[in-house]
Amino acid sequence: MREPVDLRRQRILAAVQARGTARVRDLADELQVSVVTVRRDVEELTREGRLSRGHGVVRSTLPAQETAHDPVPAGGDRVAVVVPVRHSYLTETLHGARTVLERAGVRMALHLAPQASGAERPLVERALSDGADGLLIAPRWRGRADEEADHEWLAGIGVPTVLMERRPWRGSALHALDSVCSDHWYGAHLAVEHLVGLGHRRIVVATRHDSPTARSLRAAFTEIAGAHPLVERWAWTLVAPEAGADGPYSADETAEPSALMRKVGATAMVLHGDVDALMVVQRLAEEGVRVPEDCSVVAYDDVVAGLASPALTAVSPPKAEVGHAAAELLLQRLAEAPGGRQPGRRIELLPRLMVRGSTDQLTEPLDE
Repeated sequence: MREPVDLRRQRILAAVQARGTARVRDLADELQVSVVTVRRDVEELTREGRLSRGHGVVRSTLPAQETAHDPVPAGGDRVAVVVPVRHSYLTETLHGARTVLERAGVRMALHLAPQASGAERPLVERALSDGADGLLIAPRWRGRADEEADHEWLAGIGVPTVLMERRPWRGSALHALDSVCSDHWYGAHLAVEHLVGLGHRRIVVATRHDSPTARSLRAAFTEIAGAHPLVERWAWTLVAPEAGADGPYSADETAEPSALMRKVGATAMVLHGDVDALMVVQRLAEEGVRVPEDCSVVAYDDVVAGLASPALTAVSPPKAEVGHAAAELLLQRLAEAPGGRQPGRRIELLPRLMVRGSTDQLTEPLDE
């Protein structure tokens, strides 16, 4: 399915802001579109004053205080950053980390992991052989088997390492590894309380299930909605057929969100993430279901939720702040004297709820 133009341009803008400069051809490869398409998008973003162009190169136009730093010295520490390719959510996290590292005069080497199991390990090994002193990493981990397979080697890297938006399993080899992530339980809590406060009592939760964040969200919604005294009925399904990795899933858990909504008699949905949420809202419109009159919708991620029509109410994890805190924690580790390491730290930051036009007070419930 073709990616919406506004979303693609947001991804281009975020990628350039995260790096300062980027080549048009590299952007085309990352977004899997033609160079001509990227050039057209860049021209529009340039006209809006959000980017500037050179010969084959695109530059950020962020205010000077955000992008201009003292020149990074040729020597000194170098941090490897490993994140999944084509992941707009983590682009904001990457930008937060980059800002901190550049201000500290620490060189950052970015490595983009392809969409394949185990893709991060060779990138990390290459970064270490190139002399990286520390590591910031957000492994893709589409399924639990992927995650478990990485525990041993990641725990034994031998340089200061901070996980971003990943929460180690209790008692696993990674349990003592530093990590900074959003409190997704709290994000789920915000979504449910918002809808219940508007009078909604039957809710469909449709999330991805192919990332640690997705699995954390499903567990959180199961706990919160299942125990909430005002939630009469709720059900979970995959937000899109390709959004699940672990399986097997029941018939309800692979049902179209709109079909499950009718089966449950739901008047509200929580959808993870933004792009899938936009697609579900479009399908609802095609089926004659109005948002928010017939069904209130809360998206989760808030990368492009505000660009929808209507603009989607969304849970907004502190994406840039996670990168900022992770980089600061890694700098602290790099500054510690050998043998003087402090206890491991696990930092959680709270999401916010951005209320927009896709949620409203319940008037009349849908017929079952």
